[in-house]
Amino acid sequence: MLGQNVTRLEALLWSIALPGFGQLLNKKHIKGILFIVLEFLINMGANFNEGIRLSFLGETRQSLEVMNMQWLMFYPCLYFFAIWDAVKESENGASRFTFIPFVSCAYFVTVGIMYSSVTTINGVFIGPIWLPMLSVIPGLVVGLIVKKLLEVYIHKKK
Repeated sequence: MLGQNVTRLEALLWSIALPGFGQLLNKKHIKGILFIVLEFLINMGANFNEGIRLSFLGETRQSLEVMNMQWLMFYPCLYFFAIWDAVKESENGASRFTFIPFVSCAYFVTVGIMYSSVTTINGVFIGPIWLPMLSVIPGLVVGLIVKKLLEVYIHKKK
């Protein structure tokens, strides 16, 4: 039966594809539909798909011009919260500090959005799609390190 054997990996990957899909797999239909609706609203408000299209074509400056940065600022928190929630609700559940890498990614990606209009790397304008995407890497690394440190600290305390 759908939802009873959803693995953490399935929930994670479907949620990366579209926030809300992991919740639907976990039989959290109302929450899943809510995430999909919110993703759609933010995506449309930010003109996100056009920004992605232009960025993938190398038109990063034009991408910045067509996107609404105020709307885009909502996206990382919704995106990473929906992924974390789907993982947490999956078959194997989640450890006490599983949320930390997701929160850290949301912070780093949000900061990436804020600096995306002024950041270049080797003279190349990265733009509002690529810089936030690249910001996932340090966000994930910092989050995993903090998670591990907390786990070690709590284990030693016991």
